Formats: sequence, structure tokens, C-alpha cells
Amino acid sequence: MANLKNAGSFKLGNLTVKRLGYGAMQLAGPGVFGPPKDRAEAVAVLREAVESGVDHIDTSDFYGPHVTNQIILEALHPYADDLVIVTKIGAVRGDDGSWNPAFSKEALTQAVHDNLKNLGLDALDVVNLRAMFDVHGPAEGDLEEPLTVLAELQQQGLVKHVGLSNVTPKQVADGRKITEIVCVQNMYNLAHRADDALIDQLAAEGTAYVPFFPLGGFSPLQSSTLSDVAARLNLTPMQVALAWLLKRSPNILLIPGTSSRAHLRQNLAVADMDLPVDVMTELDGIGAAG
Repeated sequence: MANLKNAGSFKLGNLTVKRLGYGAMQLAGPGVFGPPKDRAEAVAVLREAVESGVDHIDTSDFYGPHVTNQIILEALHPYADDLVIVTKIGAVRGDDGSWNPAFSKEALTQAVHDNLKNLGLDALDVVNLRAMFDVHGPAEGDLEEPLTVLAELQQQGLVKHVGLSNVTPKQVADGRKITEIVCVQNMYNLAHRADDALIDQLAAEGTAYVPFFPLGGFSPLQSSTLSDVAARLNLTPMQVALAWLLKRSPNILLIPGTSSRAHLRQNLAVADMDLPVDVMTELDGIGAAG
């Protein structure tokens, strides 16, 4: 079993978590919609993750919707004292599985209460506000009103810490004027490096950065480079991509998701890996070529 302490730890506000966590998105059905085909395996994955030392789980009540949170409740409640559950609000699912903005005060308040109910909690550790000006990536837009609503829910004691997702550097800076931002969750990987400067800035400020889609959007050429490196090291491409992220910056927290215990073990094994300098340089070239 991998020793997750080898990956280091970082803070989400006053909460310390290991840098290698787990993302629950894949516990829902296809397209993150509806129930999983094997609920028992989903429960088993969560339990093994925590038994293996994972103390940071990322979820949202719009995964399913409601499905992943209800599985987390079934699998892990009552929760270990050191388990930090991070969730997201700002979207709702249409009957067709579409992802739609939900930024009104009523919608955001309902989302927090839905997360509390389905997770069986009195207060949420961290809630990320997901910007929805562009579903596919960060886009400028004013987050003052929805973030103010979230800050009010924080003042009421329903939310302990606030983060942002799918946001621009300007939105992060503007958000800090309203409440403390403990993490930023954006798409980032070897091939998609738009947030390089933001990651370095957040690291200097002691703020966590949580990348999603660690293998998302690779071209065939980039995938070939990654596959070649993985084959030389006798690792999977996902393991190499995750190991690169861990070494990229100390404030990066990983939340790889899977619905399989076998893949979970492969992901967690990354905690014991350290990529050589020459391999890091070769992998850095993937982003430079993109």
C-alpha cells in the first residue's frame, strides 16, 4: 500500500490534507448523470480510499445529481475526524443531463442545504463556487453577487471555507475582497498550462490549487510523448501525469477520480514516485508544444 504521507500535505484554510486525495465525480453514471452501474463497487472504492489514508474527497451535489453525495454518506458516515469533504455549487443539471448556471441567492442557498442533507453534515468543510460564464473553461464575469451569498452562508456557520472553480486570475483577486479564498479548482495538466502563473502566485500566497482533468484534451502527439515516458518508467500515463503535477508545485492538491479499486490503487501509488529531473524537462515540453 502506498504511503500517502510521502506526497506531502497542504492547507485548505485551517484544514490540513494530504496532497493526494480522491475525486468522486466518476461514482455517478455515464456523463456524471444518474446512478452508477455498480453501486457496491462505488462504496468499496470510497472505503478503500479512506482506509488507504485519503483525507480529502472532492464532490458536488450536482454529480448525479445527488448520487455521489448519497454514496459518500452510505460508505463513510460517520466520517473520520480528519476527513475533509470539498463540494461545489453554482450549477444544476437539466433533465437531459445538461449543466446549467444556478447563481441566484435561492439556488445557491438550496445547493448548500442539499449538500448538507445528502452528505449528512451540519457544516460543509469547503464549498467551491463554480463560475458558469463558460461551461468549458474560465471566462470573465462578475462573481460578486453569488460569492457574497456564499460568504453570508459562511457567516451563518453552514460553510467553513470558500473556494473558486473554473475562474480567471481576476476573479480570484476580486473574490479575495469578499471572503478568504482557500483554493482554486481549474482544468490544468501537462498539455493545458494556462494557469502556470496563477499556480505560482497562489503558491506564494499559501493557497491551494486543485487541478481537474489531469489527462484532458491531449493531442495524439502529446499523448504519444506521455505514453513513451510512461513505458520507459514502467508506469501508466495517468501515473506519470499525476506525478508531474505533484512535483510541479507544492500547493497542488490532486483529486484523481475512478470507479475502480484497481485504478484507485494505481493512482495512490503515485505518492511513492519521484520523477527524475530529465523526465520532468521532457514532460514540460508537452505544454510548450501545445
